[in-house]
Amino acid sequence: MKNEVQMKGKFHYQLIGWKYSTWLRVLLFLLLAFIFYLSLYAKLVPQVYDIALGTISEKTIYAPRQIENAIATEQAKEDAAKRVQPVYRIVNLKNDALIDAIYDKLSQINADEEVKFDDKVSIYRRVIPQLISDLENQSIKSFRASGQYNDPLLEQIQQALVEQQYPLPEESFFKIPRLTKEDLTNMRPVTKDIVAKLMNDQILDAQTVRAKVAELVNTSNLTKNTSREMVTEIARAVITPNKFFDQKGTDDAKGQARENVKPVYINKNEVLVKVGDVITAEIYARLDKLELLKDKANHLPQFGLAIFSALMSFVMYMFVRQSTLSIKYNNSQLVMLILIFIINVMCIKIISLVQNLDYPYIGYLAPTALGSILIVILLDAPLAFISSVLFSVMVSIIFNTEHDLLFDFKYGLVSLVIGYSAIFTIQRASQRATILKAGLMIAFFSMLTITSMLLLEDHFYQKEALTSLSFAAAGGLLTVVLVIGLLPFFEVAFGILSPLKLVELSNPNHPLLRKLLTETPGTYHHSVMVGNLSEAAAESIGADGLLCRVGSYYHDIGKTKRPSYFIENQTNIENPHDRIDPNLSKSIIIAHPRDGVEMLKDYKMPKPIRDIAEQHHGTTLLHYFYHKAIKQSEEEGNAKEVREEDFRYPGPKAQSKESAIVGIADSVEAAVRSLRNPTLEQIDSMVHKIIKSRLDDGQFNECDITLKELDIIAKTLNETLLGIFHSRIEYPSELAPKKSGA
Repeated sequence: MKNEVQMKGKFHYQLIGWKYSTWLRVLLFLLLAFIFYLSLYAKLVPQVYDIALGTISEKTIYAPRQIENAIATEQAKEDAAKRVQPVYRIVNLKNDALIDAIYDKLSQINADEEVKFDDKVSIYRRVIPQLISDLENQSIKSFRASGQYNDPLLEQIQQALVEQQYPLPEESFFKIPRLTKEDLTNMRPVTKDIVAKLMNDQILDAQTVRAKVAELVNTSNLTKNTSREMVTEIARAVITPNKFFDQKGTDDAKGQARENVKPVYINKNEVLVKVGDVITAEIYARLDKLELLKDKANHLPQFGLAIFSALMSFVMYMFVRQSTLSIKYNNSQLVMLILIFIINVMCIKIISLVQNLDYPYIGYLAPTALGSILIVILLDAPLAFISSVLFSVMVSIIFNTEHDLLFDFKYGLVSLVIGYSAIFTIQRASQRATILKAGLMIAFFSMLTITSMLLLEDHFYQKEALTSLSFAAAGGLLTVVLVIGLLPFFEVAFGILSPLKLVELSNPNHPLLRKLLTETPGTYHHSVMVGNLSEAAAESIGADGLLCRVGSYYHDIGKTKRPSYFIENQTNIENPHDRIDPNLSKSIIIAHPRDGVEMLKDYKMPKPIRDIAEQHHGTTLLHYFYHKAIKQSEEEGNAKEVREEDFRYPGPKAQSKESAIVGIADSVEAAVRSLRNPTLEQIDSMVHKIIKSRLDDGQFNECDITLKELDIIAKTLNETLLGIFHSRIEYPSELAPKKSGA
């Protein structure tokens, strides 16, 4: 890595290699736009075919989306209209009033003795039909004024009354004048009773009903033949049809029946044309409506999708460019981000393949939060937030069932909510169980959001609700399974140290840590102390504290090869360096970073851990052995110059803030431990001296740590060391009281 970084001014770097290539970065963002384009192409841009009318299809064509079958829908509407029965209206024409009017007129004229018989006959021949006609016209007029019946129906009533009017026989006009007052009085109730009984039924054809009058008259209490004959004729004249065909009502009913017919759809992936089918006019029109014909294809959607995809990629580019995340320069992380997008989109597309009218809500099963969780664990939370927005936009298009809209807000909203809830839950995750917790939160918030939308709508169908909520709950569990399964792949493929992996590596039961504890207990204790110091220092400047702590545990693992040559392990034994040449001592000491890296490689430890072990000493000088060698050379009178470069660690220098912090904490812990009774002033002086020494020696030249951050690190180390050594520090203000009390 040191070959990829070159200093260019104060804390600015020119990064070289494919991981930092600007042109490759541009290509990767273009690739991201292409991924957006491909994932949305099938939903927004239909495939086209070179087909002509009357030809034979060479392939089976499936519907790219759900579309209404206009011909089948129209046929279904016509069938529904044909099944509608004619609408008839029952109309009460007040036949009782007509009977009273006729009998009143008969009683009046028959009682007038001044009117001659022949005149009475003439009057009845004119008046009785006129009474019937006037009353019928009066009824129709009142119906029209009330607005109770429509005009076409009233015309139909009037026409039916005229067509079915009963003409009284001519002899009746000669018999009526002979009826006495008593006869008329007896005839009136019988007529009313017969007419009421017959008019109680629905009468479409009055002639059929009039045939029943004679039978009812014969069973009445009238004894005179003339009375029975006249009642029969009057009743027949009064009986009219009361059931009339309503043309407008029938048309309205047919129209309503047409409207009630649900559209007949050609479902997505339903066969439109089979291999060998002849392209009829109907099929051709259907393909044309779906814009599947090559010669009539509309290319505007493709252009619009290209712009839309570029905009989505540009949003991601601008966010990364304006951020302070490492992905801003690291193409390796950008490749990982794109791979996460590909995996997430593939999972979404797989679920969308089984979406149809029977399972329209299966989109809630899609693990849309998968990408957000992987990004927040492997990369960074801000990047996960913007990615969740893009995922929700894509989901609202891919699962859209409303073809008159570009987006289906229901799926987009649920995706956004569960994406954000997963990010908030999974941030700073330190255990695999946190992923399961995130899955439960995804299921809960998904179900909660769906419930709110269902309640806000005008309808709430139990089956629809249960199906949606079941898919939402299953989607949370599916997301958990996929995240747990994919995390190890990304960790290995990209050398990513996720917080979850770091916590696993910090387990004291790890073989290397057990080896460190049993074979070099002093080094183990030193490593734990360095871990505490470095973690606090890293978190104070926003670096990865967990990586510093775990890296510290393994940074001196190489000392297990020759434990007795390191001072922290020399308990009650002679220091072997007192008996050997300083050059040999130097070789043993500077070998432990290299030995540690080899051991870590054997155990397949992640590269960031190996980097800390290799870089924590940088190219610092072994002052003790260097000066010992000079003194020995002077005493022996050796003319050969002792070179400083020969007593430096081979490096490389710290390439990251974490490596620099562990190196500082390592030196500080060893130095402070060498003090018998450290005071606050001694600790502060020691810390600043070590940091200044490394800064002057150029040990921070290849990492992006700043002077301000070094000052913060110094203050944090002082505070942490105060907590560790507080029981051994003698405070000047407390010395006098202690002595006086002794």
